[in-house]
Formats: sequence, structure tokens, C-alpha cells
Amino acid sequence: MAAAPATTSQTGISSKTLFEGVGNLIKLLPTGTVFVFQFLNPVLTNNGSCSAVNKSLNAVLIALCGLACFFSSFTDSYTGTDNKTHYGIVTPAGLWPAPSSDGLDLRSQRLRVGDFAHGLLSLTVFAALALLDTNTVRCFYPEFESEQKVLLQVLLPVIGGFSSSVFALFPSDRHGIGYRPSS
Repeated sequence: MAAAPATTSQTGISSKTLFEGVGNLIKLLPTGTVFVFQFLNPVLTNNGSCSAVNKSLNAVLIALCGLACFFSSFTDSYTGTDNKTHYGIVTPAGLWPAPSSDGLDLRSQRLRVGDFAHGLLSLTVFAALALLDTNTVRCFYPEFESEQKVLLQVLLPVIGGFSSSVFALFPSDRHGIGYRPSS
């Protein structure tokens, strides 16, 4: 006997869940930050042939991009009294908003332990991506280049799989910079 085809309601529910899960995974790393790193890293490392200045500049790039990945876990967006999207920084007292939202109570969007967990996972994924990049390896630790391929094949999928699982099981309800607030 052939299995009965899925009904549209079952398909609709599973599709919605799938898209929500993918949306949560997309928030794992801010794409703009990763793009900036991927764009500037070859330039700052001179395609892996680094001088002391190149190493310093690339170290600053990695630190700033890592900070941006971590910091993005502490931002949220909301619809203000003017029906426009506004962004704020999450604090222990609530969301620290733009001044145009005086009439809204944003104390419910307080800083939580999960924000730090998501920030740390985001930073970990970015650090693995950045520190195992071919140009970064050639620049900072060229003797490590032979082991890099094995680490890329093993470490990145493990870190990505673990982080993705945590994000799928414990999704963040934050809608940081670049993401629309939920309605």
C-alpha cells in the first residue's frame, strides 16, 4: 500500500516551521558582517602574504567583526508610535530605544541569559569561520596550512551543527538591526 499524501494543512504547518527555523538560523551570523570580512580579508592579508602591518590590520578586522556579531545579539527592533520600525539596544531595564517612541513600554524586552548564549554562539561561529579562512591561516600561522583542510572539513560543520541545533531548539525572539519586528 502506498502512503497517503500529506494534506495541505500538514504541509502548511511543516513549511511554516521549516521557514521559521531557517529564519532563526539566518540570524545566527549577521550577513553584512560576514560579507565585510570576506570582502576585506583578502585585501588586508595581501592574499595570505602578510607583513606586520597586514597582520595588525587583519587582527583589527577580525576583532571588530567578531564584536559586531556578538553585539547584534543585543539589538532588537520594534514598531514605534509613528508606525515606523525603530531599533534599540537590549539592557537590563528593557529596550533602550530611539527618542521617537516615548509612548511605548519597552521594559518587557529585557536582557536575558539567552542573549549572552546567542551572542557567544554567534561569536564562536564567526571566530571559527575567520580563523580557519585560508588567507588568515597563511597570514598568522602558515605552518598550520596542512592541517587547515582537515579542520575545515571537521571543525566548521561540528560548530555549525551544534550552534544551529541550539538556535533551532532555543530560538531568539530578538529582531535585531536589519530584521523587521514581528507583528
